[in-house]
Amino acid sequence: MSTGSPDKRRKMESALSQLKKHTVVVADTGDFNAIDEYKPQDATTNPSLILAAAKMPAYQHLVDQAIKYGIANGGSDEEQVSNTMDKLFVSFGLEILKKVPGRVSTEVDARLSFDKDEMVFKALKLIALYEEAGISKERVLIKLSSTWEGIQAGKELEEKHGVHCNMTLLFSFAQAVACAEAKVTLISPFVGRILDWHKENTDRKSFEPHEDPGVLSVTKIYNYYKKFGYSTVVMGASFRNTGEVKALAGCDLLTISPGLLADLSQDHSAVTPMLNVEKAKSCNLEKIHLDEKSFRWEHNEDRMAVEKLSDGIRKFAADAIKLETMIKEQMTSAKNGQ
Repeated sequence: MSTGSPDKRRKMESALSQLKKHTVVVADTGDFNAIDEYKPQDATTNPSLILAAAKMPAYQHLVDQAIKYGIANGGSDEEQVSNTMDKLFVSFGLEILKKVPGRVSTEVDARLSFDKDEMVFKALKLIALYEEAGISKERVLIKLSSTWEGIQAGKELEEKHGVHCNMTLLFSFAQAVACAEAKVTLISPFVGRILDWHKENTDRKSFEPHEDPGVLSVTKIYNYYKKFGYSTVVMGASFRNTGEVKALAGCDLLTISPGLLADLSQDHSAVTPMLNVEKAKSCNLEKIHLDEKSFRWEHNEDRMAVEKLSDGIRKFAADAIKLETMIKEQMTSAKNGQ
């Protein structure tokens, strides 16, 4: 039986289905019950998403299990809270891995963003918890802030330990170049937060997708990586609308919130790949090298990136502290109830 013309078939096909033909779709959430219907390849989490999910009654059992683990492993109160937090992040990751065929990204505490050695130590601890649960490190991406120290931690984890890293809070071209030179597995350049900054700090209050400053940033990074044959892949992140997502069709991966995944699944407009390797090869970007001094200077020249990186670290740190406070309260109750 004929299914009709290609145009008619496309009209019936959702934007999400079309996008998946050009880009690996990733779910950006800690609420793993929300991702089933969208069939993403991978999933990403961060402290803010884990905090939101940990407050949901549906996931209280994971919090309870993590607290039991933290208490059972002893040590000072501070160590018990730290162990509980690590266990909780990994517990969410383990549940997500039951729902996705690919990888989960688990983030290292943002308060370690300027301490390379502590980031490496924490990353290896998270990987050990996954491996204890029977999950290979191949299915985990460790998320690190894209500070100079974070990028060097990623380099060490990749080179010495075979741990795959996802460099997050990436706003400047300098950050992207340094990540490529560090040969990390993946970067997450932010789109929506760049748009937010431009709306707040310029006279422009609206942008079409093709002129959205976040879209332009990711497009430039993608083109640079492909033109010069870097192995690091690009996963656009932090979207404010489906227009931004569709304007980056063709990017290696895109991590998208459940709300926007729902919108894309209801949208039946045509999705055309906007990024591709052939186009990237012909772009007029020149290869540059950044040591620590030149990285710090070039990044510092980008006011938006400086402000959004520091703001992002502060926000993730604040949510980690909120989660810790919640755990401390429940831990005290659990101990008193023993």
